[in-house]
Amino acid sequence: MPRKKRVWYPGAAYHIYCRGNRKSLLFRNTNDYNYYLFLLKQAKLQYFHELFAYCLMSNHIHLQIRTKEVEIWKIMRWINLTYAKYFNNKYNLVGHLFQGRYGSNLIKDDAHNVSTSRYIHLNPVEAKIVDDPVEYKWSSFDVYMGERESELVDEYFILSYYQETGPAGYQKYVQAGL
Repeated sequence: MPRKKRVWYPGAAYHIYCRGNRKSLLFRNTNDYNYYLFLLKQAKLQYFHELFAYCLMSNHIHLQIRTKEVEIWKIMRWINLTYAKYFNNKYNLVGHLFQGRYGSNLIKDDAHNVSTSRYIHLNPVEAKIVDDPVEYKWSSFDVYMGERESELVDEYFILSYYQETGPAGYQKYVQAGL
């Protein structure tokens, strides 16, 4: 039976999530995390989209992406296929790295955009890895807080909802989700 085609139009925004096959590790060390971030940068150059938020957990990934002229499946196919080849070659593995095809939720409005970024940034706190999302190294939250600059993350869009209060207002909103 054919898969249902994903909804796409220029400017469509998505919450993307991918899990390791059988919940196995996607990242075994710092180099693996850095290589995935490198691929995200390369994908932005190649497919011209915006990345609003990300969180790379040991066995799953969350991304918040707004497309421009390229369909989301082309972007995610390139990222995940390239990473799977890297991972399998590095660790001398065969077979699927990811559990099925990536999941995606179409983001339909401004409130959904902001709540998706909060959900992504709170993921390591909910998993009890850190107490404060700014402590988690493999997330874009520290970019939002102005603690790190990034060519990868387009934080301006989400922060534009907090023009009067800036990063402090966004931080308060995120922490209210705990």
